[in-house]
Amino acid sequence: MGTKLYIGNLAFSSTEDSITNLFSQHGSVVSCQLIIDRDTGRSKGFGFVEMSTSEEAQTVISNLDGREVDGRQIKVNEARPKEDRPRRSY
Repeated sequence: MGTKLYIGNLAFSSTEDSITNLFSQHGSVVSCQLIIDRDTGRSKGFGFVEMSTSEEAQTVISNLDGREVDGRQIKVNEARPKEDRPRRSY
C-alpha cells in the first residue's frame, strides 16, 4: 500500500494534473486529490497525493517541501488520519 501525503499552500490555480506531473518526477503517483469548496467550486489550496512506496514519499517530501510551485511555497508532509470532529449544529 502507498503512502499518502498532505500538500498545503497550493495556488488556487493548481490542478490535479499539474500536481500529478510534478510529483511523478519523483516516483509513481497512485492518486491525486485537490480539495474543492463545494459552495464556490474553487480549490481550497490543499490536497493529497498517494505515492506507491514510502521511500518515494520520503523522496518527494525532501525534494518538494518548501519549493515554490505556481508562485506559492508549498508544504509537503505525511498525511495524518482524519480526526473525528463534533458535528456543528445550526
